[in-house]
Amino acid sequence: MNKYYMGIDIGSISTKGVIIDSNNDIVASEYLWTEGNPIEAVKKVVSSLYKQVGDINVVSVGTTGSARYLIGKILGANTIKNEITAHAIGTMSKVRNVKTIIEIGGQDSKIILINNGVVTDYAMNTICAAGTGAFLSSQAKRLGVDIKDFGSISKKSTNAPKLSARCSVFAESDLVHKLQMGYKKEDVIKGLCDSVVLNYLNNVGKGKKILPPIVFQGGVSKNIGVKESFEHELGEKVIVLDNGHLMGALGIAIIAKKSKKEKRFDFNIKDYNFITKGYECNGCANNCEIVRIFKDNTIIDTYGNKCEKGKIKSSENTVV
Repeated sequence: MNKYYMGIDIGSISTKGVIIDSNNDIVASEYLWTEGNPIEAVKKVVSSLYKQVGDINVVSVGTTGSARYLIGKILGANTIKNEITAHAIGTMSKVRNVKTIIEIGGQDSKIILINNGVVTDYAMNTICAAGTGAFLSSQAKRLGVDIKDFGSISKKSTNAPKLSARCSVFAESDLVHKLQMGYKKEDVIKGLCDSVVLNYLNNVGKGKKILPPIVFQGGVSKNIGVKESFEHELGEKVIVLDNGHLMGALGIAIIAKKSKKEKRFDFNIKDYNFITKGYECNGCANNCEIVRIFKDNTIIDTYGNKCEKGKIKSSENTVV
């Protein structure tokens, strides 16, 4: 029987999932909004993947992203890795000689530098919202424009103003000021695209040697205006893959494929009720915040502990 491998990338804004075959080819994929509920989002992703492929022999599961530990426990994943590693592996499977990965998501952004297939440096920005997908979406709403049309509208610009790239608050007030001065909407949108790039290069990419091939991914990569601004500032071609939004999920699936601990995945996971409960362990001076995971009212696992005192005990594994 053929073997398949699942990768789930759970972010604060979106959740992505793929199933790959032994050749790392994607046979099923899904992308949807997390909507503040990673457990329900993942159940929907798994359900969609199942509808696409049926009850195939998935023998290994990997999770990455901000909720990777929680979802990894629920899915019984045998591989849980950070998004830097997952994005690098996924991207290198498509662009083998990639040297720079630019990633701008809904609420954060990152840069990954690669040399001879090895990650040599990286940086992340999770503090300021300026330049992220959420920031652009809010400005699109303010301008009465569909965010999907941002790129095509920006291409009509002939006189783009310079907008503040320091933070979202300054950029937003600057945008309003430029509109009041009489700048056209397409010029302001082009100015926004440029400010996103300058914010990224001055913060996330500061001090980094950005070498080609350069791959741009994350939700903002679909904005042709931002892509063209990167190319202008860097003086290099920027690659945007059709499935670039799936690179984290693809990467963690490829990593999971290498695991020796194979176990057939139960797609019925979508039918179970999962809840989490947190508490502070006072077993030692660490005072760890422990998260208990319940499956149909039975504890199946815990995480967050820094010592043995916070681990789940057999006596606790009972219906509550």
